[in-house]
Amino acid sequence: MNWLLPRIALATLAVALGALVGVWVGRWSQAPFLGEVLGAGSAVLVLVLVDSLRGHRLIQWLRGNQQGAAPRDTGFWGELGYRIERAVRERERVIDRERLQLSQFLSAIEASPNGVLMLDRHDHIQWCNKVAADHFALDPQRDLQQRITNLVRSPAFVSYLQSGQYAEPLMLGNTRGAGNLSVVVRSYGEGMRLVLSQDVTERERAESMRRDFVANVSHEIRTPLTVLTGFIETMSSLPLTEAERKRVLFLMGQQTQRMLTLVSDLLTLAQLEGSPRPAPDRWVSLDGLLNRVASDAQALSSGRHQISVQTETHADVAGVEPELLSAAANLVTNAVRYTPDGGAIDVVWRLQTDGSGELSVCDTGPGIAREHLPRLTERFYRVDGSRSRETGGTGLGLSIVKHVAQRHGGELHIQSEPGKGSKFRLVLPAVRVRVAGGEAEVGVEAAMPRAQA
Repeated sequence: MNWLLPRIALATLAVALGALVGVWVGRWSQAPFLGEVLGAGSAVLVLVLVDSLRGHRLIQWLRGNQQGAAPRDTGFWGELGYRIERAVRERERVIDRERLQLSQFLSAIEASPNGVLMLDRHDHIQWCNKVAADHFALDPQRDLQQRITNLVRSPAFVSYLQSGQYAEPLMLGNTRGAGNLSVVVRSYGEGMRLVLSQDVTERERAESMRRDFVANVSHEIRTPLTVLTGFIETMSSLPLTEAERKRVLFLMGQQTQRMLTLVSDLLTLAQLEGSPRPAPDRWVSLDGLLNRVASDAQALSSGRHQISVQTETHADVAGVEPELLSAAANLVTNAVRYTPDGGAIDVVWRLQTDGSGELSVCDTGPGIAREHLPRLTERFYRVDGSRSRETGGTGLGLSIVKHVAQRHGGELHIQSEPGKGSKFRLVLPAVRVRVAGGEAEVGVEAAMPRAQA
């Protein structure tokens, strides 16, 4: 209010001066009262004109973009211009802050793995992120302000959007490829709606694998239990000779062992999935490990195959010994089981040029068709189910090998062709391989594989 008193004093002074000038003019023109009125009025008019010019300058600044400073006048108009400019700058700061917050909010939504569509009360697209655009085959820029039902013409989606019943999500096919979407709509504001989409293809695949796994486990356990139940009923209801009794007990022992092996493999898989990654400083002698694998392979083969195992590798590998032994034993055991009598099996260790190590198992078995190779490491997947059960396998061996390889930072590679045998390569990274007590064998000179892979 520091402008008020000076403004009143200036107006009073101007009127007084105008009146004095009017008195002088009135005396000269013989009309003193009229002169006083005209003088005071002229003074007021001058003040009004000056104020009008100052107000005009301020209004012109307000009509512009307010980028520059407001007119720097004194008194009332200077104070008014300063207050208005400060309010404008504060408003600009608030708008910039809110714009930044909106930008950060939209960036966060953009980074979301789920799709987000914002619709107005007429179902026009106000905004969508790239994930939603990919899910519904939209263009995030071109399709703004377009009606969503004109672009996404799935009858199920249109019906769901118009029904107003959004308690349950809608399962919808991905419009840009194979897969499934879970779509949820939420109302907000005045008639506006938020469409949330999520790609549930992997989740449904995992759920399907879980159901298949449970079904396979149930089947694998039910089969030997059914056999055991039948034998028990036979032994309890029929008189058997000593030879028949021994035969039945032998078969019951086989089925019992089959169930024990299955349960053991399931426990191994559960332990592999729930355990932390092995430390890279726990070194295991590869020679000792391969010697045990060779003994088990010879016992399983019983002389029916030509088995060559490179047991002098002079190498150590870092990891958990039981897991590494299980992986190598599963590869060699599979080769023995699926290779016909008289076939050859070669187990070779190679040190690669990049420092990584490769344990390869080659056989001269019947081979595997190309379409089966990507699924070989799935639990209970069998190329020939009936033949696999005859060999005594549980269908979990390669799945265990794959988990062991991944836990140790390695990979399992499979090469096979029908009629040309198979080659399984367990590759471990350089950080988990070292030479122990001598030079490691590089290449295949130490044990040349006879199998074709």
